[in-house]
Amino acid sequence: MSIRNSAPPAAAVSRIGQRRQVVIPKAVFEALQLQEGDFVEVTVERGRLAMQPKRLVDVSDALTKSEAAKVRQGEAQLKAGRSKPWTR
Repeated sequence: MSIRNSAPPAAAVSRIGQRRQVVIPKAVFEALQLQEGDFVEVTVERGRLAMQPKRLVDVSDALTKSEAAKVRQGEAQLKAGRSKPWTR
């Protein structure tokens, strides 16, 4: 996940809500290009709370090793100009 600008957003204070919810300040939210419904990984690092944006992948959407090999082979063929158009 890339940050739009090189300057870090200004520090902000958030309050922990009744159900342990934390509001991410708008400047941070926008700088990380987050969207409502995105996932974040929450960890403790040296006594500090750390949050990192995560993209989850459904196991059924992941390629098997043999499928990934076929994709790499196809990409190599395309790059080398060894592709054929599909005909009906």
